[in-house]
Amino acid sequence: MMKHFITSTILLAVTFYCVAQQSSIPRDTTFTVWSAWNKIKDAYPVAVPVKEQLPNGVVEYRNLIYATIENTSYGPRHLHLDLFRPQGNKKLPALIMVHGGGWSSGNKSMEVPLAQKIATNGYVTITVEYQLSPEAVYPAAVHNIKAAIRWVRANASKYHINADKIAISGTSAGGQLAALVGLSDGIKKFEGSLGNQQFSSSVQGILVIDGVINFLAPLSLNKKRTPNSADIRWIGGSYTEKPQTWKEASPIFYANPSSPPMLFINSGIPRFHAGQDELKGLFTQWNIYYEIHSFSAKIHPFWLFHPWFEPTAKHMTDFLNKIF
Repeated sequence: MMKHFITSTILLAVTFYCVAQQSSIPRDTTFTVWSAWNKIKDAYPVAVPVKEQLPNGVVEYRNLIYATIENTSYGPRHLHLDLFRPQGNKKLPALIMVHGGGWSSGNKSMEVPLAQKIATNGYVTITVEYQLSPEAVYPAAVHNIKAAIRWVRANASKYHINADKIAISGTSAGGQLAALVGLSDGIKKFEGSLGNQQFSSSVQGILVIDGVINFLAPLSLNKKRTPNSADIRWIGGSYTEKPQTWKEASPIFYANPSSPPMLFINSGIPRFHAGQDELKGLFTQWNIYYEIHSFSAKIHPFWLFHPWFEPTAKHMTDFLNKIF
């Protein structure tokens, strides 16, 4: 009895230690649905924040650990994902979903309403946590997300996923990451050393919602910045200081005739999809399928609000139906 008590006490202490270590990770909480709504509600009184609600017929698996980074200054760093799928055992295509927030803020819960909605249409949707710039700068997030894709393939049988039909989507900074992850297939420096290395991190479709395609495009490069600008903090220096890294982090430079089809959904603010026109030209030249849909509203995080949420989900679902 005493031995059992001591063992339980030790396990409890270890658990509290790990939780404390995880909670000490630096967080930037400036980007939330409500902070975004407060910025637009006066100009767009029609905007209503979308709330998550698990639909009938959809099952969820929350906070699954897809990778662990050992020996960080915060202790073992667990990376999590949420998974949604229709009930039943039918093998379905999957969509990895990457949240936005300037590579610094936001969290995977912001993708959950879209994930739940798209899951009702016959997809396994997976919202992914990744390391943000207060914790780890470029290319840590890329390594994280590639590891998440490998985890999905490693667990495809368990969650009844068609491992040959995996797409990736992203909103804002998540869109830039989705494009970079999706277009850089087979480039070793982007793979990282996290788990399930025996599986591929390739994707068969890319969905970019208001994400930058080329940091070097005039709409991006000519933007006025301070040393504390989100992209400078994430990349680890300004363009003047690190021109090669700014190019390296730009998805367009990895596009090639074997790139997967892409969907672009844009706000009415052009700088958030800098480089898209050039990529569109390349895809036309290579005869790669793409779609572009645009909203006139000058609201960057439009996908978080009605009345733009439903058409965004429909564009995404229609595109997935076409490619899969």
